[in-house]
Amino acid sequence: MSQESTVPAEVVETAEIPEPGAVTIVVPTFNESANVRQLLHQITEAVPARLPCEVVFVDDSTDDTPQVIEKAAQDCPFPVTVLHREEPVGGLGGAVVEGLKAATSDWIVVMDGDCQHPPSLVPDLVATGERANAGLVVASRYIKGGSRAGLAGSYRVAVSRGATWLTKALFPRRLHGISDPMSGFFAIRRSAVTAEVLQPLGYKILLELAVRSRPRRVTEVPFVFQDRFAGESKSTAQEGFRFLRHLAGLRTASPAARMVGFGLIGLTGFLPNLLGLWGLTAAGMHYVPAEILANQLGVAWNFVLIEHLLFRERRRHRRWWDRAGRFALLANADLVLRIPLIALFVHQLDLGVLSATALALVTTFVLRFAGTEALVYLPRRGREKPVRDSRTARRAV
Repeated sequence: MSQESTVPAEVVETAEIPEPGAVTIVVPTFNESANVRQLLHQITEAVPARLPCEVVFVDDSTDDTPQVIEKAAQDCPFPVTVLHREEPVGGLGGAVVEGLKAATSDWIVVMDGDCQHPPSLVPDLVATGERANAGLVVASRYIKGGSRAGLAGSYRVAVSRGATWLTKALFPRRLHGISDPMSGFFAIRRSAVTAEVLQPLGYKILLELAVRSRPRRVTEVPFVFQDRFAGESKSTAQEGFRFLRHLAGLRTASPAARMVGFGLIGLTGFLPNLLGLWGLTAAGMHYVPAEILANQLGVAWNFVLIEHLLFRERRRHRRWWDRAGRFALLANADLVLRIPLIALFVHQLDLGVLSATALALVTTFVLRFAGTEALVYLPRRGREKPVRDSRTARRAV
């Protein structure tokens, strides 16, 4: 349950009736206590008084970052709010979504808390959006005048470029006109985004926004990626895997794409199946029970991949053991159904054995996919979609 402290009357009045062109700066933080004072100082120096401003920190820290923000905010001429999440649902992307929901201004600027995104660019982002009548303004490292100079080491540069190439190859239409989809620095109109449709996983929230609810008009401004002021980067191998899972989930959002992914995952299931069959028969087991047991290895393999790559956002509708049992039942029913189908196609349609087998495989595949969507991952009728409580405590500083 969210807990909200009493907010001074003047803060509420400013938040509820923002002036035209006002901006809310959303800063997701995770153990950035050494950076937030410098960041607030830079924002104070960079954002002119004529641009009404508020700063919303969405904090997942395990250190004293909220207390440092609270103390540093005393010197700021603008409202500062801290939303501390006890459960960091969705990672950094989830934190940004919380900030989007809390924002009250016409424009929302999202930036990191490590001072690598220069606050001096905030007025330019908003002004460019107003001039171009854009819904989204991306600060890009890859257009003329931009630079990725602050990326530490050739490894991070290679990873960044590789991730950019991969995302643009997977979403050429959605990302058309966005040269830097990996940027974490951008401005978006509050009216151009519906936070409820976002399903972030990890730290690439701009990609989520661009694919699921991209505004019609997008423009870019160049920026130079700065060196981190203090602390260490939060980019890890685990975040990299979460990014790949996020890409897969975005790419398979449509039923047709999910069916293709379902088939490709099914093909990979032959590997554990064959390895299991070889191991069991080599140990002396008869090939019939060995094939039955080995098939379960393929089923388990397929279930794990499908869970994490195709139906991640639907797993909340049933408990994992319920989903696993239903999936295994459908997968094994496929074997039982295939032989009668082959016989039916041979005797009733006069097909050859190979043609009948191929047609049976296609038929059972389509039935398995439809059954998996309808019986394993479709929300149960009459039940509301459960909402995870991130237990966010809000403090106006």
